[in-house]
Amino acid sequence: MPSTDELSGVQALERAHPTLPMRPGRVEHQAFEYIRHSTQTFIVDFDVASGEVAKPSYGSTRNEEDFLQHIQRTVASGPLGVRWHFVVDNLNTHMSESLVWYVASASDFADDLVVKEKRGILKSMETRAAFLSDPTHRIVFHYTPVHASWMNQVEIWLPRCSSSPSTTIKRWPSLSSGLTNAWNF
Repeated sequence: MPSTDELSGVQALERAHPTLPMRPGRVEHQAFEYIRHSTQTFIVDFDVASGEVAKPSYGSTRNEEDFLQHIQRTVASGPLGVRWHFVVDNLNTHMSESLVWYVASASDFADDLVVKEKRGILKSMETRAAFLSDPTHRIVFHYTPVHASWMNQVEIWLPRCSSSPSTTIKRWPSLSSGLTNAWNF
């Protein structure tokens, strides 16, 4: 059961000057100046049962398509026929139209989803959330109560992304793997 969430606005920083090593009578010294390259967003799955973090997704945006691709990659990484249960907060991308279409397809849902914001399952975020929470589907979403995203277990791991060593965009793949491997030891 993955506990899933995003962390947006993680700065990709690089020190403007190299770290000066320790010398007799001197401690290691880091200059305070840095070069800001951009910000990134992590989407992370934390396996509640094992305490392990799956490989996070990262990119410059946090939108419906990014979340859907992360969920698709997570589901594709597991054995076929497994029922997936994701714990997420109430962010609108966690109840998106594209996510409903994906869950319907993966669950062999035969009924018509009708028209977004008009009628049927796609009518509102509430109807989409109810559909995505249906325990008979192959992929099920469990939503934390409103204003209680801190209950989502992935919140334990997310601060490590924002407090990680300064890095450039080119190093995000190794940083994300390093953080995951260090947590999972």
